[in-house]
Amino acid sequence: MLHHNIFRATAMALLLTSATVGIARAEDKPKIGGTLRLAAASAAGTIDPHISYETGFYWPIFYVLNDGLVTFRKAAGQPSNDIVPDLASEMPKISSDGKTYTFKLRKGVKFSNGQEVTLRDVVATFERLFKVGNPNSNLWYNVIKGGDKCVESPATCSLAEGVVANEADGTVTFNLTQPDAEFLYKLAVPFGSILPADTQASDLGTTPSAATGPYMITSYDPQRGMELKRNPEFKVWNEDAQPDGYVDEIKYSFGVQPADAVTAIQNDQLDWMWDSPPADRLKEISTKSAGQIHINPSFATYAAEMNTNIAPFNNKDVRQALNFAVNRRAAINIFGGPRLAEANCQILPVDFPGHKGYCPYSKNPGEKWAGPDMEKARALMERSGQTGQKVTVTVGDAGFDSRIGTYLVSVLNDLGLHATLKVISSNIQWTYAQNSKNNVQITVNTLWQDYPAPSTFLPVLFSCGAFHPGSDASPNISGYCNKSIDAKMEQAMKAALTDPAASIEKWSAIDHEITDDAPWVSLYSPNLLYFVSKRLKNFTYSHQARMIFSKVWLD
Repeated sequence: MLHHNIFRATAMALLLTSATVGIARAEDKPKIGGTLRLAAASAAGTIDPHISYETGFYWPIFYVLNDGLVTFRKAAGQPSNDIVPDLASEMPKISSDGKTYTFKLRKGVKFSNGQEVTLRDVVATFERLFKVGNPNSNLWYNVIKGGDKCVESPATCSLAEGVVANEADGTVTFNLTQPDAEFLYKLAVPFGSILPADTQASDLGTTPSAATGPYMITSYDPQRGMELKRNPEFKVWNEDAQPDGYVDEIKYSFGVQPADAVTAIQNDQLDWMWDSPPADRLKEISTKSAGQIHINPSFATYAAEMNTNIAPFNNKDVRQALNFAVNRRAAINIFGGPRLAEANCQILPVDFPGHKGYCPYSKNPGEKWAGPDMEKARALMERSGQTGQKVTVTVGDAGFDSRIGTYLVSVLNDLGLHATLKVISSNIQWTYAQNSKNNVQITVNTLWQDYPAPSTFLPVLFSCGAFHPGSDASPNISGYCNKSIDAKMEQAMKAALTDPAASIEKWSAIDHEITDDAPWVSLYSPNLLYFVSKRLKNFTYSHQARMIFSKVWLD
């Protein structure tokens, strides 16, 4: 979903009068060749595109490696939300009842292993989603006929009725059990990447899949780095879907501390860093390297997720108490200041479809957060009977998460709980927190959109079907399950087919209702800050793919 728990943002933005926008100037002529060098303090686990939910970290990589039948337009700004044909030669024919999608497969496209992409690969891909335990297989893809049976028995999954190949005319037809207004979005994200039919039906882990895009992974070591080189089989078939890359190689180094990354970028030894530049480099960067900073909007929520199934957060009063007690302004200052974030009390990000300002957890409840209310928080704690309970705040070791975790520990202790901090490797934090066997009581994450619709936050993160006990692929970390809200979410999805405006209204009401139940402490909606080298040109920011790696070139 929508996750990675490290955000590139710093107080540096407070020192800037404006952000650069990453648009190539007329005098900047594209250059072919060279090695794009990226760095991060840690990796993020599996590189299986059917499993990884690292939407902010690895999905931008997947977008230059793999292709679906359709994809998001590789462009800057609002056009990046458009769906365009990719491995399909044209947009699908959709039946009048919205239950049948027929795609014509593009001819002549090859995987990096030399095999041609076939209809068999398409069918096998969607069966593999169930076999490998895709996080959204029972939320998104079970609408395909046979999908529910595949959820029940993934190892023997067959979509013979749901995904039907016609070799005679080169088409593949998806038969749905009911109309789905967002079905094309679900095919366009990396989960919909078409892989060879003989790809193993288990997590690829550190083994790269065959690629169809302009690049392919040639090595991956989560402790050291990742290398991508040109895919020798790639030829541009649709510039909007998959442009050819300018650089010859992409080298992604892990284990690079932020201070070292800043110096390397200033010296053009690195071109981009994932993590936040450290505070003691802010003045230097803002004065000497302001033109290398790009600030862009993001559709994300940074939140503390509470486990609603174990003490003390199985008590609603405790969850609401923490919501009242947290000073969101303090969290924003840790993140980088008001230029880079806006306080948010609810699930949907600020300015995202369906977001209607709502903050019941404020000194003056209303549309916006106005300040903490410790008096109300302490009254709720007293009523809860949970004073003195032990709480462990579990966070990753990269970025500023440990500082946010330390702050949450202080607030929980002020409320009369006995809180401690547990810092684990950010390489595993996301999956560790998802697995209910680890009994994580509270953690922090940045949750991103999968695509521009409220359903990518609310059902994925809060429906009963998104909670998989004992699984590393359980995006409903809070374990929140409310059957009444599930029914309302289903109604909102159905309304999107005939009355999109009414659907958005329903999602807004659901957002507010879940906010009242307080499975999260939503802290803020962030902006994205990128620090890049002087030699990096044509920085292009997409709402879906973030920095489009195939669009940049190097001086």
